[in-house]
Amino acid sequence: MAKATTADRGERDRTGTPEPPPAPTRVRMPRVRTLVVTGVLLVLAVAGGIWLLYGSQWLRVDRVTTSGTEVLTPAEVRDAAAVPVGAPLVSVDTDAIEARLRRKLTRIDSVDVVRSWPHGIGLKVTERKPVLLSEDTRNSGKFVEIDRKGVRFATVDKAPEGVPRLELTPDHSGAAASLRRFGPDRLVREAVRVAGQLPPGVARDTRNLKVRSYDAISLELTRGRVVEWGSAEKGAAKARALVALMKAAPKARHFDVSVPTAPASSRS
Repeated sequence: MAKATTADRGERDRTGTPEPPPAPTRVRMPRVRTLVVTGVLLVLAVAGGIWLLYGSQWLRVDRVTTSGTEVLTPAEVRDAAAVPVGAPLVSVDTDAIEARLRRKLTRIDSVDVVRSWPHGIGLKVTERKPVLLSEDTRNSGKFVEIDRKGVRFATVDKAPEGVPRLELTPDHSGAAASLRRFGPDRLVREAVRVAGQLPPGVARDTRNLKVRSYDAISLELTRGRVVEWGSAEKGAAKARALVALMKAAPKARHFDVSVPTAPASSRS
C-alpha cells in the first residue's frame, strides 16, 4: 500500500480534517517545590526582621546625645525629651519628642530628633537668640529675651551683652492710640524688624530701641547719639542713608532718617 504523500496530507487539511490537539503542559514538581521553599524563606525573613526590630535586645535605645546647645545644658534637653531608653529604636516617636522639647523648653527654636542606629537617639537643637530685651514687669531686675520673630522666649537675671533694650513708651495721645490700634505684640514685631535692618556698626552701638508709636521708633546709641528711624518701612534705604550721614557728619549727635530721601543730622 502506497504511503500518503505530502500533497495528500495537504489535501486532507484543506478538506477540514481537524488536527490533533496539543499535548497538555505538565508542571514539573521540582519547580513547585522551589516556589514553596522560596515562599517559606520569605515569610521567615519577614518574621525574623520584625523580631529583630521589636523583640530582640540588639536594636534598643541605650544612649541619647545632644548637639547645638549654648545656653541650655545637654542634661536639660535630655530630661525634657524623655526619650524611652530601653525601647525598640524603631518604635520611638520622634515627632512627639520634638513637640515635647519645644513645649517644655521655649528657648528651643527648632530641634531635629534622629535615630542613630543601632542604639542611639540624637537631639540636634537650634536655640533662639535674643535681638531685643524688655524689662520683666512682674519680676523687678529681670529681663525678657525677644527673638527675631518677636517671640518672648526666656526670662534672665542678667542682660546679655550687646542686646539692645526695648522700651514701649507711648508718651502722648497719638502714641497711646497707636498702641491700642496695633497692640503691644505688633509694635514689638515692628521693633524687631528695625533691629534686623540696622547696619552692623550701628547695631553694635545701639543701647536702647524706643517705640512711641507704629511710625515713631528711635534708637539710642553710644556717646549720647540718637537716631529717629520712623516706622520699619523702607529699612534698607534708611540704613544706607544713616551710614552716609554718619560718614558726612561724624560729630553729629542727632540723626533723622525717618524720610530716607531727605535725611538730616545735627549736633544737638
